[in-house]
Amino acid sequence: MAPRRRRSRQILTATAALIAAAALAAAFWPRAMLVDIGTVTRGRMIVTVDEEARTRVRDPYVISSPIAGDLQRVELEPGDRVKAGDVVARMAPAAPAALDIRTREQARAAVDAAEAALRVARSDLKAAEARSRFAHSELDRISRLVERGIVSRVQLERAEQEAQVADAQLETVRAEIARREAEVNNALARLISFDDTGLAEAVAKDAVKIPTVPIRAPIDGTVLKVFHESATTLPAGEPILEIGDVAHDLEIVADLLSSDAVKVERGDRVIITNWGGDSDLEGVVSRIAPYGHTKHSALGVEEQRVETTIAFADPNGHRSRLGHGYRVEAHIVIWERDDAVMVPSSALFRHQGNWAVFAIRDGRAVRQRVRIGHNNGNWAELLDGLEPGDQVVLFPSARLTDGQRIRQRRIE
Repeated sequence: MAPRRRRSRQILTATAALIAAAALAAAFWPRAMLVDIGTVTRGRMIVTVDEEARTRVRDPYVISSPIAGDLQRVELEPGDRVKAGDVVARMAPAAPAALDIRTREQARAAVDAAEAALRVARSDLKAAEARSRFAHSELDRISRLVERGIVSRVQLERAEQEAQVADAQLETVRAEIARREAEVNNALARLISFDDTGLAEAVAKDAVKIPTVPIRAPIDGTVLKVFHESATTLPAGEPILEIGDVAHDLEIVADLLSSDAVKVERGDRVIITNWGGDSDLEGVVSRIAPYGHTKHSALGVEEQRVETTIAFADPNGHRSRLGHGYRVEAHIVIWERDDAVMVPSSALFRHQGNWAVFAIRDGRAVRQRVRIGHNNGNWAELLDGLEPGDQVVLFPSARLTDGQRIRQRRIE
């Protein structure tokens, strides 16, 4: 019995050892790494410069007040259509300002001085008229004496000269009176203010006769913005409203990073997306500003931006819902090819200063050096190293080594 019991214990011990060894082998046996797999394909590839942009009217017209005066209420609203020559607003000349005590007293003193100067001029007129009458009577008397031969012709010429001088002095005095009367009127006008009772009565009596200045639309277009809607007093040159031709004069402007702007050329094709319509729009780069400006990003980082203007490729396209200042996304095509060999950009990594991928060969990841051309962030142009149809590892882990067994990760 003892030998049989000893053999049974040995068999159980050996069995347990084999089970433990199998468990350890299974636990530490190299397993295939789960990876995502992509495929090298051939097809159309484009490289774009992407930027948020906004629409604007190329030539907006800001209508300003032509005079300093009272603007009547503007009945137009943003979005209203107007034609060239339509009256879009009206203004009346501004009422005179109120006078403070010192200014009023100075104006009254100026009136008194002007009236005194006018009285002096009228006195001078009387003296000039008397001299003129005397000179003409003297001329008549000497003329009769010359006819009788009593006096010489020299005295007659002297009398004629004195009469002409007297007439000239008379005209000078009359002109001086007209000037003094204008000064009086000017001084009286300085006393006029909106609190003047006589002026208020005159305005109330002839309110209908107060002239207004019509302000007309310069072009056929749409009212973009109304700066002053209610009746108010404006100085000359104050903006009232803005008009533009949204239907035919709309363009897109994008502020590109200066490093992206140098890649863009005039005439490049533009794909316009996320503008609100069912399909994308086509555009063309029409102008790239020759200067940049500093702009702060949302994180407060200073960026050099370059204003780039984009014209719609089809001016009469289906974009009637777009207006001035709308947000769109512009994708400027800087390179495109119809039959490019493409590898997913997520499969690329740097190895010893070169681009490389992990190609899949017989269930193993094999590091493969590749030569890359253009890259748009999703796909990279493959110039050498792989062929269409080859499979590569996407997002390769740092733990993945050359020749390691792999298995595709299943997405449930």
